Amino acid sequence: MERGPGADRGHRSVGSPSDGYGGGGYGGGYGGGHRAGNGGGGNHGGGGGGRADRRRAASRRDDRSLLRRIFTWKKVLGTFFGFILLGMAAAVGLYLYVDVPNPNDAATQQSNVYKDANGKTIANIGETKREIVGLDKIPEDIQHVVVAAENKTFYKDPGVDIKGTTRGVLNTLMGKGKQGGSTITQQYVKNFYLSQEQTVSRKVQELVIALKVDRQTSKADILAGYLNTSYFGRGVNGIQAAAQAYYGKDAEKLTLSEGAYLAALLQAPNQYDFAIASDTGKELAKQRWAYALDNMVEMGWLTPEKRAEQVFKEPIKPTKDPGLKGQNGYFIEAARNEVARHLMAENPELSAEQALAKFDQGGWTIQLTIDKKKQKALEKAVKVQLTDKLDPKERKVDAAVKAGAVSVDPKTGKILAMYGGEDALKQRNMAIQRDYQASSTFKPVILASALENGSTKDDEPITPNTVYDGDSKTKVDFGGQTYAPPNEGNKDYGDITVQRAMDNSVNAVFAGLGADVGMDKVKETATKLGMKEFEPVAAMTLGSMTASPLDMAGVYATFDAHGKKVTPSIIAKAEHAKQGEWVPEPIGDEVIKRETADTITSVLQGVTSDGTGSTVLKGEYAGKYKAAGKTGTSDSNVSALFAGYTPELVTVVGLYGEAPEGGGGLKKPDGEKAKTGNHVSLYGAGGRPTTHGSGFPSEIWAAYTLGALNGGSDAKFDLETEMGVGVAPPPATTPPPTTAPPTTEPPETQDPTTAPPTTEPPETQEPTDPETDQPTTDPTEEPPITIDPDPDTGGNGRPGGGTGN
Repeated sequence: MERGPGADRGHRSVGSPSDGYGGGGYGGGYGGGHRAGNGGGGNHGGGGGGRADRRRAASRRDDRSLLRRIFTWKKVLGTFFGFILLGMAAAVGLYLYVDVPNPNDAATQQSNVYKDANGKTIANIGETKREIVGLDKIPEDIQHVVVAAENKTFYKDPGVDIKGTTRGVLNTLMGKGKQGGSTITQQYVKNFYLSQEQTVSRKVQELVIALKVDRQTSKADILAGYLNTSYFGRGVNGIQAAAQAYYGKDAEKLTLSEGAYLAALLQAPNQYDFAIASDTGKELAKQRWAYALDNMVEMGWLTPEKRAEQVFKEPIKPTKDPGLKGQNGYFIEAARNEVARHLMAENPELSAEQALAKFDQGGWTIQLTIDKKKQKALEKAVKVQLTDKLDPKERKVDAAVKAGAVSVDPKTGKILAMYGGEDALKQRNMAIQRDYQASSTFKPVILASALENGSTKDDEPITPNTVYDGDSKTKVDFGGQTYAPPNEGNKDYGDITVQRAMDNSVNAVFAGLGADVGMDKVKETATKLGMKEFEPVAAMTLGSMTASPLDMAGVYATFDAHGKKVTPSIIAKAEHAKQGEWVPEPIGDEVIKRETADTITSVLQGVTSDGTGSTVLKGEYAGKYKAAGKTGTSDSNVSALFAGYTPELVTVVGLYGEAPEGGGGLKKPDGEKAKTGNHVSLYGAGGRPTTHGSGFPSEIWAAYTLGALNGGSDAKFDLETEMGVGVAPPPATTPPPTTAPPTTEPPETQDPTTAPPTTEPPETQEPTDPETDQPTTDPTEEPPITIDPDPDTGGNGRPGGGTGN
């Protein structure tokens, strides 16, 4: 039966592969009866659905075939290994690309560490509190406890912890801040080569550099670097500074318990510091301490029995670094200058400023020679004999009194004690300043030159028994120039021996000595003995050149050392990682004959037994020790000194008039209003009309020497000479002075610096000096704490020592 046209239309228009019915069902019924339409349509519809299913199945088979063709197991595996190879290539490229950089400045910066004679740290000066030490200075159990706390696999791992580093990178990306997980090698790399910033690039650099460092550097060196660069809290870096900060000792003296606490600090320095930690922080610190020790047992570095013996030891409380405070600052300044001179001697092209700057880069460990007991004795002597007697509220001049002193062992040249003033943070170091006169302490130098080189105008050799005219203002010919200095109080002595002239500090005689010897020869002897250059003019016979107590201590120590040059040193040894170790050699070659030096010592015993320096052997000091010395007082009573020695100890004490802040209402010797730091007279200081070397300086010297010698000494001078009162009494024929001697011990002579006065000075205990007789220098402002690195310059770095009015 032929189907009507509606059948095709029905099939095409209604039928669908997704319908549940055949599209021909409707067409069959519509064109050829119900049964035929129903049956035929159904069959026709079922056939259409089957073809659709077959088409869909074929499509799926084609899709699966395409996926199988594209993603074969070989291709997948190849791609996987390709990515691995690509990653490896990238890693290799990164490894080759990233170089190990130079150490960062902060990692290598150190402070300069100063230690006393017993090795105890007294100051740590520098921006970074760090003292780098070798692994040999860190006990092995301290090394082990750090490794046990921080990185148990340190000795076996390749220097990196991939898992920990990955975690750190992810945490950084997610903004979770600082994360742990790094090995000791990685932390060392971060400290030594990189920075503390928390970035992915820095973390990747750390990983690569750590791998290289582990290959190129021994584990021992890595551990040493880590221990020297790590931060331990309290502002200190490195285990040596940490040992001092937390336990007051060097790293090499740490106990295991103490080392375990320092190892615990590495995780959280501030949180675990017992000085500032909360109760929780303290408990966590103890837990970390125990963790480190337990790990040592696990790793076989500590027996269970030894572990059970360990008791937690709390650290000391933070102590204020004394730094430059008190006398420390004076020691440090003197040591700093001494190292600078050493650097200049090694490299003559360095200026003083450059040498000091090089030293200040840090890394020096300086052990000082200061003897603790003698230092205390010196400070006590100054306090009891001087400062306790000053009252600035009662007497304005007392505010201007400044003391400086240096004490030296003549056999070693070591500085055993130094007093620079009240406090290094308040005033400059008067022990090393060079803008006050040497005054009459220079007279033994003239005699030494005369004994070495001179003869009288009658060609007779000069000895302590040579007689000169001792009258005040005796005219002396200096190669056509006449010089006529007055004696103290314009006193006449008539004909007098050199010995007696030394005892009483007679200016006229030493002017005659200088003329006979020649001032060029005197200058030559002075510089051999360690004094700085000066103009060899007539006035210098009275000590008008400038010199510090340290300078004169070297001169007198050379006398005490039988003519061998002594250059006092405050440094026992100085160590630097790159510069090496330097041990000063204060005792040099013979610069004057032994007989000359011993004769000076013999003559100067007359000063202490019979002359202006007899204070040091009177009263409680009588018979306590043998002493030789010389007093000195500058013009206008601006300064006074006593330079003296026993067989074991050389000490120079100086007293100086220096206007306080704002001038203190005082006047300079020329009558002008004083400004801060100007030289001023000491008239009336301490309630005394005048200040001489026989006064406060001698009293301080005697009190200190008695204390430093533990109450006295039986030591005697070993002299190889037949001259001077120390070995032979003065001749009986010595003419008496032309004026009656005073009934009390005369003050030693004040020494004019230039031509004789044009008018007669009044004969009083406070002589009025000629107008031209002013101090050779007069600083107007306090110099900085760092002065005189160059032995050929004055206190302000320029020849002459003063800064001018």
